[in-house]
Amino acid sequence: MIIQTVVSREEWLAARRSLLAKEKELTRHRDELARQRQQLPWVAIEKPYVFEGPNGVLSLSDLFEGRSQLAVYHFMFGPDWEQGCPSCSMAADGFDAVAPHLAERDVTFTAISRAPMPKIAAFKNRMGWRFPWVSSYANSFNRDFNVSFTPEEVAAGNVTYNYGPSGFKSDEAPGLSVFFKDPLGNVFHTYSTFARGLEPLLTEYFFLDAMPKGRDEEGLPWPMAWVRHHDRYENSQAAACCHS
Repeated sequence: MIIQTVVSREEWLAARRSLLAKEKELTRHRDELARQRQQLPWVAIEKPYVFEGPNGVLSLSDLFEGRSQLAVYHFMFGPDWEQGCPSCSMAADGFDAVAPHLAERDVTFTAISRAPMPKIAAFKNRMGWRFPWVSSYANSFNRDFNVSFTPEEVAAGNVTYNYGPSGFKSDEAPGLSVFFKDPLGNVFHTYSTFARGLEPLLTEYFFLDAMPKGRDEEGLPWPMAWVRHHDRYENSQAAACCHS
């Protein structure tokens, strides 16, 4: 049960204005971080990555679809998995809506997983998604970007994730990587973020953080243990209507 102080409207406004000043300070810090992020140096991509798409093989350059910027979501979906990660799926529920707006700003979006293309296509169809999604099953892309690990690495706790040693317990991890292609066709890696750096993709948390009960994840085995695929909640009928 939530127990909070109840005050007059005037007292509430004073407290809200005080919090607003801190929110504005955070916004200014976020703007500065974005500026510094855009000024990071680049790394040339020299490996000839080949992906499997729904209509055949694609190079990394092909994934840009004629634009100069590419946003790649590293979707947790291993070759032996029967379905994609529920937490990644919660983020993916918003990808269809954002992709057209990104395209207007010279950005192509795609998801990449190690699952073979038939599994990706079947799961994508089940979830009602339309965004581009390709398989890196036949290349080292996931390994090179530190989002796939061997069972031996996971068992030994010898995983490098989010730019350092990690106790990550899965052989697949989430992430977002950004690439740029110049007029000559050269491709560069400009940025990647992992772990809680992906939280802005989870718009559900924006709403939950504004609620009196917050994320309400205390006591769970891990913070996102409550998350299900949108067609697996008890109210999945309503969720299905939203994604039809």
